[in-house]
Amino acid sequence: MKEKGSKLRLLILEDDLLICDIMSEFLSGCGYEVICVNDGNEAVDKAYEEHFDAFIFDVKVPLMNGFDVLKTLREAKQGAPAIFVTSLASIADLSKGYDAGCDDYIKKPFELKELQLRLEKLIQKSFSTNNSNKITLTQTWSFEPNNGKLFSANEELFLTKKETKLLNILISHKGKMVSNEQIIASVWNYDDEATEENLRTHIKKLRKILGKEIIQNVRKQGYLIVTS
Repeated sequence: MKEKGSKLRLLILEDDLLICDIMSEFLSGCGYEVICVNDGNEAVDKAYEEHFDAFIFDVKVPLMNGFDVLKTLREAKQGAPAIFVTSLASIADLSKGYDAGCDDYIKKPFELKELQLRLEKLIQKSFSTNNSNKITLTQTWSFEPNNGKLFSANEELFLTKKETKLLNILISHKGKMVSNEQIIASVWNYDDEATEENLRTHIKKLRKILGKEIIQNVRKQGYLIVTS
């Protein structure tokens, strides 16, 4: 069982050790726990042995290519969101990637920030897709993640779009700390004014509705939600 405040776990398959280190360092700095492997067989073994919240796979790797790795995991009912990061850039390759079960496909070279943004969107989308029904947040409030609707015995409220995204990303990481950077990348658009002060303002609004104790602050790092 994960400890309270534990991080989302990513499995990176990449045989270029320098690229692997760069991605690992960057994503660790964004608040993830990152595990790196360098060949396809090791990726399959690691995914069977441990839980991961998302996969980031290169394709041209030793022993088993990334397409076959993901296809194997999908056949084993492993549904974590998956992104291919690869130099293979043809439409045929893209088609193979999606046929293998990926959720996104990034062509090398790429910006690390782009990877972070796409990753956050996928994790949030995966959560919303898998939680179409009401979620009990407290003894008073339930929540519908797809439409941002809060329910109590006597009241129904619609959250704003940002409040809905914010609550969704916290719930999708239930019991785990989500870094300020992760939240901002997931909730705010490119052209929005995304600051930690704005984040605190939205957190304050949610706490005012749901109660202060449900969304906890991890000092200078991020937030976590503790639901019923």
